Amino acid sequence: MGALHAFRMQLKLGAVAEYKARHDAIWPELAELLTASGVSDYSIFLDEETLSLFAVLRRAENHTLDDLPSHPVMRKWWTYMAPLMEVEPGDQPREWPLQLMFHQA
Repeated sequence: MGALHAFRMQLKLGAVAEYKARHDAIWPELAELLTASGVSDYSIFLDEETLSLFAVLRRAENHTLDDLPSHPVMRKWWTYMAPLMEVEPGDQPREWPLQLMFHQA
C-alpha cells in the first residue's frame, strides 16, 4: 500500500455533468499511465454546493507523478478538461493540497 495523497480542484459553473461524463469514459491510455506512475485507488468527490472536487489517491513509494506534467497523454487530457475547471497556464488543473487530519484503515 502506498501513501495517501489528497487535493482539491475547482469546477466551473455548469460543468458537473460533462466532468462526470468525461471521467466515466476515461481514456484507457490515461488510466494505464496513472497506474504505471504508481497511482492506485484514485477517487474524486464533488461538493455540489461549492463545485469543489476532492481527490484522494494512493501513491506508491517509487511513484513518478512528478513526471506526469510533461507526458503527452496527460497534457492532452488537461487540454480536454480545461474548459470545465480552473487551470494553471498550460491547462494543468489548479490544485490545493489537503492535509490529512484523520485516517482509520
